[in-house]
Amino acid sequence: MRLGGIELIQEMEGRVGGAQFAGDISAKNAWSILQDEPDAALIDVRTDAEWSFVGVPDLSEYRKQPLLVSWQRFPGMAVNTEFVETLRGAGLLPDAANLFICRSGARSRSAAIAMAAAGYSRCYNVVEGFEGDKDDRQHRSTTGGWKAAGLPWIQS
Repeated sequence: MRLGGIELIQEMEGRVGGAQFAGDISAKNAWSILQDEPDAALIDVRTDAEWSFVGVPDLSEYRKQPLLVSWQRFPGMAVNTEFVETLRGAGLLPDAANLFICRSGARSRSAAIAMAAAGYSRCYNVVEGFEGDKDDRQHRSTTGGWKAAGLPWIQS
C-alpha cells in the first residue's frame, strides 16, 4: 500500500490515543525518506550497549544524525518514562516524517505508537530494524534490516 510517496508494508488499523500511527516501512524506504525530506528524522530506540557494540545508522551523507533515545532502559528493560519528553526537547517536529528503528522492529513500533499518541502525525516503524530477524543459523544482520540492506552504518 502506498501513502503519498511512502510504500507501507503494513498500515496500523485504527487510531491510537487519538492519533494515527503511520505504519511499517522498510529500511530502504526509510533511507529514501531521509534523503527526500529535509525535516525527516531517524530515531534509534535501542540501548546504549546496542549503539556501542552493534553500531548505528550513518546519516552523514544527508548531513543528519540519528537521535539516540532508548525506548527501554537496560538492563531491566523498563519503558523509558521520559521518552516522549526527551524527543520533544530534542526538537522532533510533530508533522515531519519520524522514523523509528530498533534491533528488529518491535520496540520501535511501540515507540512510534507512543509518539503518535503524543500528537506526532507521521510516525513510521522501520519494520526489520537495524539487524533484522535471525537467519537459519541464528545470526542477525543477514536476512533483513538496515545492515542487510547495505545501508551505511558506523560502529564506535
